[in-house]
Amino acid sequence: MKKKVGIRFKTGGKVYDFSCGAFVLNVGDQVIVETEKGLGFGAVETAPELIEEGNRPRKPLKKVFRKANEKDLNQVEQNMALEREAHAFCLKSIKNLGLKMNLFSVESTFDASRLTFFFTADGRVDFRQLVKILVKQFRVRIEMRQVGIRNQAKMCGGMGRCGRVFCCSSFMEKFEPVSIRMAKQQGLSLNPTKISGQCGRLMCCLTFENETYRKLKQGFPKIGKMVNTKNGRGKVTRHNVICNRLTVRLEEGGEAEISLDDIITNRR
Repeated sequence: MKKKVGIRFKTGGKVYDFSCGAFVLNVGDQVIVETEKGLGFGAVETAPELIEEGNRPRKPLKKVFRKANEKDLNQVEQNMALEREAHAFCLKSIKNLGLKMNLFSVESTFDASRLTFFFTADGRVDFRQLVKILVKQFRVRIEMRQVGIRNQAKMCGGMGRCGRVFCCSSFMEKFEPVSIRMAKQQGLSLNPTKISGQCGRLMCCLTFENETYRKLKQGFPKIGKMVNTKNGRGKVTRHNVICNRLTVRLEEGGEAEISLDDIITNRR
């Protein structure tokens, strides 16, 4: 039976399945694989496993071409130097042309036959003249790709307010929808500076525990509801779903933090 192996091309990027053929591969091995744009350089992310009859992909998997050798690693180093050179030259050209775009990354294919320039901008940018200058300078195929601010953070990486590497650049393969309602659900401050990431958008980690909070809060009376407790009648003001407790402002004065089990009735 044929085997497939998961290959990741860059940190935080998507893992793609390839046919490993007769190669004996381990997690972390660097390999050269066949892609739609020619040969590509990546690392083994998931160990080889058999492809079951019922789970065969619709399209035949592309193959692992070979394990990376010293020559391949040197090629990668040369590509990185080319990317740095192209980035600096493109920035200078953008300034000379007066284009309103923020170039933040350049990627080269493994064989250095194509350079992709990633940028952000407020609207559409006419970069036709810029492409002509780049083609004349580097003599390769040029692709300009405009992406969103969240994709920029994913590609550039960095440290979040939690002190850890960005989730999007370390393990997230795709972005999930994030809403301010998730912050409310988890009882977080609605101050934009406290719930926004370095990209200026709502933090992706708001989605991680949202479903757990939603399930836990199903048994809680809504904030503002009147409830009867062992300490008297009062209005619910806060939830602490993790500890299964809530805060009640008593009619007789003062507040009491009680267990959810101490509520006699949560409605009139």
